[in-house]
Amino acid sequence: MNILITSLAPVFIILFYVYSRDKYEKEPWKLLLKTLVAGGLVSVPVIFFESFLGVFSPPSGILKAAFDAFVIAGFIEEGFKFLVFLLLIWKNKEFNEKFDGIVYAVFISLGFAGVENILYVSSDISVGLSRALTAVPAHALFGITMGYYYGLARFYPLNRSQYLRKALLWPVLLHGFYDFCLMSGQPFLLLLFIPFIAYLWISGFRKMKDLSDRSIFRNDEG
Repeated sequence: MNILITSLAPVFIILFYVYSRDKYEKEPWKLLLKTLVAGGLVSVPVIFFESFLGVFSPPSGILKAAFDAFVIAGFIEEGFKFLVFLLLIWKNKEFNEKFDGIVYAVFISLGFAGVENILYVSSDISVGLSRALTAVPAHALFGITMGYYYGLARFYPLNRSQYLRKALLWPVLLHGFYDFCLMSGQPFLLLLFIPFIAYLWISGFRKMKDLSDRSIFRNDEG
């Protein structure tokens, strides 16, 4: 029970916060739960593909860190989250305003992060505590970025292909750089890690405010 609480408490705290920021037209809990579970279930193929690609990872050094960070972690994990959103949410009638993209993408991302955290905490609870402050919020922030561009893609069809590419590319790059800083062992990159995390938070809050302010339901409030 302690393992589950340690693993999932940060997930649900962030989920509640993002849900509360959806001020003008709440999403149905049944669909939110479905996206959360789908994000967790996708960890199974992610583990398989990460293990498969691990065979092709360079033996050591900066190239290994880059491959593991950008390809194995960044591309595989964010790629599967992207597919879950595309298959489950993209054509759903409940995806009816731009901010919904952020809500659903964060639920998918934190479903994955929750399962990942359980696996880490089961081996070392101290790792789970540190991940609660770092990796779990990072997954949410990658989800905000993905959902932001998914939201723009859905409601600005003239630039749809451009925004869809960004919905995949930017989370992959952000996730990859996050892991690369930690995996590289390079002092310069470790120094960049703190301002990078600050950038993720600032950018994430700005993206949420931007789409919330542009809600088509805003004038219906109260």
